[in-house]
Amino acid sequence: MSNNITGHTGLLCLLGSPVAHSISPAMHNEACNLLGLDYTYLAFDVGVDQMKTAVEGLRTMNCRGWNITMPGKNIMCELADKLSPASEISGACNTVVNDNGVLTGHTTDGIGFMRAVKDCGEDIIGKKMTLLGAGGAATAILVQAALDGLREINVFNVRDGFFERAQSIVDKLNERTSCKVTLHDFSDPELLRASIADSHILVNGTSVGMAPNTDRTIITDTTMFHKDLFVFDVIYNPQETRLLREAKEAGCRTANGLYMLLYQGAASFELWTGQKMPVKEIKEKFF
Repeated sequence: MSNNITGHTGLLCLLGSPVAHSISPAMHNEACNLLGLDYTYLAFDVGVDQMKTAVEGLRTMNCRGWNITMPGKNIMCELADKLSPASEISGACNTVVNDNGVLTGHTTDGIGFMRAVKDCGEDIIGKKMTLLGAGGAATAILVQAALDGLREINVFNVRDGFFERAQSIVDKLNERTSCKVTLHDFSDPELLRASIADSHILVNGTSVGMAPNTDRTIITDTTMFHKDLFVFDVIYNPQETRLLREAKEAGCRTANGLYMLLYQGAASFELWTGQKMPVKEIKEKFF
C-alpha cells in the first residue's frame, strides 16, 4: 500500500467471497512498498451474482488489475475481453490485467505451482506426473505443466461433476501440446500404482487431508510410494499433511502448497506492474 495515497494512486484488488482471510492484500501492499510503487491493493467481498457489476465498475474506474478467487474464477473468463492460453484451455481466470479498458484474463495458479516445484530443486520438464484431482487447483496445475513441457501426465479423479469437464481439457491439451495427457477413474488402484511407479512427481490437487480432517489421506496404500518420487500436496494447512508425512517416511522428497500461493501472487504482480515481486522479503515476512 502506498504510504501516501494521492489522486495518482493506482488500484489493485481481490474479488471473491469470502476474502477477509486472504493474505493477498498484505503480500501485494508490502511488495509495492518495497519497490516504491504507487498502488494500493484491497479486498472486496463479491459474490457470483455481483461479479459482472463489480468488474464493469473496475473497468470504468481504470483499476489496473485484480485477482479473482472462488467462486468467480470461471465467470471471470466470460467477462474478460481476451484470455491467456492457460485460461482459455482451463476455463478459469484468477488474474485480470486492465489495459485502458481491455481486460485480459490469466491464470497464475499453475505458474505458481511450477515455480514452487523449481524452488524445491526439482526439474520436472520432460518427465511424468501423476495428478490426483480435477478441480480448480488441479486443473491449473495440469494445464500449465502440459504447456511448460512435461512429457506425460496421468490424471486420476472420481467420476463426479468434474470428470466430463476434465476430459474436455485433457482433449485440448493433447491437441495443443506435445504432452501425453490421460484421464483415469480413481477407483482403479492398480492403474494408479502403475502410474506412480514410473512418475517423477505425484501431486495431490484435492482437499483430502486439509484441516480439520488431518487424519485423512488420498493415498491409503503407502507401498505405492518409492524413493525416486517427489510428492507435492497443494494443501498448506496443515503444512505437513498425512500424505506428505507418510511419503517422507517412505523416502520420498516432499513439498506443500504454501510457496505455490506465494508464486501465483508474484506472477500476478508482475503482470500488473512489469516488475518482479521481491519474493525473498515477502517469504521472510509472511511465509
